[in-house]
Amino acid sequence: MANFDFGDGLRKVFLAGVGALATTVEKSQEIIDDLVKKGEITVEQGKALNTELKRKASEVKEEAESKGASSDTAE
Repeated sequence: MANFDFGDGLRKVFLAGVGALATTVEKSQEIIDDLVKKGEITVEQGKALNTELKRKASEVKEEAESKGASSDTAE
């Protein structure tokens, strides 16, 4: 059988998730900026949405990092 380090695999999955989250945040910000340009939402609403999106992304990232750190110490 192949020698598979479960911790390394878990780390790679975690990093892929963080990358996906970052990509999602960037794409969401582009969509909000486009809506502001089109006048479908106001600049103030766009700023509020961006702020909320960044806050939620930070919360998810911190939660994922704390789970990753706790699984690293369990090994």
